[in-house]
Amino acid sequence: MVAPPDNDVLWARALHYQHNGSPALCGVSLGVREGEILAVTGPRGSGKTTLLQCLAGLLPAQRGEVWFNSTPVHTMGRLTRERLRRDRFGWIDPAPLLLPELNAWENTALPLLLRGTGRRRARTAALEWLERLDIGGCARKRPEQLTRAVRQRIAVARALAACPTVLFADEPTASLHQADGVQLLRTLAAAARSHGITVVLAAHPTDAAFIADRTVSLLDGRHVQTVQLPPVMEAEGLARCSLSV
Repeated sequence: MVAPPDNDVLWARALHYQHNGSPALCGVSLGVREGEILAVTGPRGSGKTTLLQCLAGLLPAQRGEVWFNSTPVHTMGRLTRERLRRDRFGWIDPAPLLLPELNAWENTALPLLLRGTGRRRARTAALEWLERLDIGGCARKRPEQLTRAVRQRIAVARALAACPTVLFADEPTASLHQADGVQLLRTLAAAARSHGITVVLAAHPTDAAFIADRTVSLLDGRHVQTVQLPPVMEAEGLARCSLSV
């Protein structure tokens, strides 16, 4: 077993996974640098979600290795992986999965409360993140009172409130209109960069171009291409030019 490079906060080698006998990952290897926003792209069924779940310890890879800060995740037991996800990782689903009996700030504070953070401190952190995501006025409202776009912003605030080392976002704009999705991705990227959070994002290539430092493309569970994207400001300028043509 060979330890990963020191500058990779996440490192995977030769990951294999099958769902009911159908291959989802076929030998995927990659590294994620500290503070990087890495986008994983590919068509539906290419293995994006499975890759994120293996990297995050949600699914133990059936073959291969996953390392987090030079610690082997692939040898951890279930409870150890759960603690790792609770304390060091954040996760955003494609749809806003919120607890209906909790209001916005309580949903946002939930990861902190599960860590044992005091209620007052957790509430303060949750309210700060809701304000940063421009939804502070919804803090006392329950999910059924809010639009899908606002609920997804709450899910993003919840993932960021615990200040994870790595944030996994599995197509977080899939259920949103384009304008809402672009705004959410820009907000997510700005928050991650300002707090030094590493992001692994499953996304459409056009979404990745706006915020990612690098993209990894999958096809039928295989790593087929890596692209180093231009700096974010340059990418935004190129996008504006293309839209004006």
